[in-house]
Amino acid sequence: MAELATASDHAGTGANGSGHAAIPSKIPLTSEAFGWSRTAPVANVSLDGKIAALAALDALAPFEPVAGVDYVSQGRLLVIADSAQVVSAVDRLGEQLSLAVLWTGTASAPKIDGVEVLAGRLVALRGYLGAFELGFQPDGASPESVPKSARFDLVLDMCQVPAFAMHQPPQGYFHASSDGALEMAMAELPDMVGEFEKPKFFAYKESLCAHSRSKKEGCNQCIDVCSTAAISADGDKVRVDPHLCMGCGACASVCPSGAMTYQYPRVADRGSQLKTLLNTYRVASKGQGDAPMVLFHNATDGRAALSALLAKGGAGIPAGMLPLETWHVASTGLDVLLGAIAYGAGHVAILAAGSEAPAYRKALLTEMEIGQSILSQLGYAGTHFSLVESAEHLALVKPAATVPTPAGFNLSNDKRATIEFAVEHLLRHAPKKQDVLALPAGSLFGAVEVDKEKCTLCLACAGACPASALMDGADYPRLKFLERNCVQCGLCENTCPENAISLAPRLLLTEQRKKEVVLNESEPFDCISCGKALGTKLMIDTMLGKLAGHSMFQGEGQLKRLQMCADCRVVDMMSNKHEVSILTGRPLE
Repeated sequence: MAELATASDHAGTGANGSGHAAIPSKIPLTSEAFGWSRTAPVANVSLDGKIAALAALDALAPFEPVAGVDYVSQGRLLVIADSAQVVSAVDRLGEQLSLAVLWTGTASAPKIDGVEVLAGRLVALRGYLGAFELGFQPDGASPESVPKSARFDLVLDMCQVPAFAMHQPPQGYFHASSDGALEMAMAELPDMVGEFEKPKFFAYKESLCAHSRSKKEGCNQCIDVCSTAAISADGDKVRVDPHLCMGCGACASVCPSGAMTYQYPRVADRGSQLKTLLNTYRVASKGQGDAPMVLFHNATDGRAALSALLAKGGAGIPAGMLPLETWHVASTGLDVLLGAIAYGAGHVAILAAGSEAPAYRKALLTEMEIGQSILSQLGYAGTHFSLVESAEHLALVKPAATVPTPAGFNLSNDKRATIEFAVEHLLRHAPKKQDVLALPAGSLFGAVEVDKEKCTLCLACAGACPASALMDGADYPRLKFLERNCVQCGLCENTCPENAISLAPRLLLTEQRKKEVVLNESEPFDCISCGKALGTKLMIDTMLGKLAGHSMFQGEGQLKRLQMCADCRVVDMMSNKHEVSILTGRPLE
């Protein structure tokens, strides 16, 4: 089975004989032998610490493999075109693939020997390598007619406007509106026949997902950030198509609950790399000089940018900057960022060399903003995170204040637990002790504020909360809150019928965050007829106030009935022979 390359593919990564995708744990000590820094005789700096750190990283055992995602392509190629250039393209590919052409141009469709040419309008195109589904309306067909459909393994789109609008289209789709892109597609298409495998980059635990409850939306962050349209809503949860996923990891970075986790590598494995790099550097440098910095870069345009930087003859990146190659830089979330600082890094830089989707850059900046807010309020001076778009600018990055004693804990695949450990370590050594930190809007930690004047204690919010942060009071009308569990998804706010709830992003650092607090409570209200528990006094008073002016509740008896349980209400209605039915407007018999 062949390895399927993605837009973020890099050498040395692929499938092993077990059918699982192996994760590279080593940085090849070739072009990166000195960590993208010029050797001492040229730059007049010592690279001992960096070289020792990279050697230790290289010695790490390979990580546990992850599951693979399989594709099967039989070479059925759909060519979408609106210009005569399609004829030469089909002639070049015809002997190697099974072709069909969808002609969408305004001129008459060309005749190509041995190739089916369909003239019509593209209605829909979805799928991926080996499983594309085409929907089209043939020329001359009635607009109301059902579109024709067909299935293909590969798609060559030669139109100016691509059929797939997402930043990164699915594998097996080639948009070739220029001569250069067409030549690249021609070279790759013949090799896209057979069985292929790529890693399954993510894991999803739907029990933690805060997407929706009872058709009320909460968190959509993974859906919004995905540049491949691999994630979609699926009732109260989300659905991820592993065939469309390209492994950016941004979904895991923005997920507030930890329902979505990155697997290539897992955060625990990334933590092992960071810990090894930083500890080895510190020992080899004998604690001298500034705190080390960490640089995340990808293996495509990120690696190329670093190589080009050295090729210019300069010093390269700073001697104290430790490079760590990653499948995609968007997988670097708050847990990894704060974990690196807790391990003693003075700065974490991410090189975004140009291939990243705009949504990924925005997500990374948001993660950095939250992390910097935490560090600054704790008194750690300087700038700790940066998103760098040019390798030349890496020379300007400087280390900031960090912990005097590196953390000893290991990063966990549980995102919120890792962040909690990192923050506790940072607080322990903080120059400025704090009890609570204000966080930017959209943060994954915070409190819930309840307007007691509006809240009726219906407890719809507690029923909607996916993280058990909001709870009822069991046998007493009470709303309780456990701040440690709150993921700030907004489901409670969107569910509340009285608009009594608002979110307050913050990070509580005292033990109070682990204790239940009462947000609102009320006296219980019992049926005035039989004494059975009915609701809360606040709820009944609110209902009476709202219905007092209604035409059907003008009599004293009608309002009293609102204070009865369902059984007693029926008995009271049937015993009153002059009662008028709300449904018919006639007296009850």
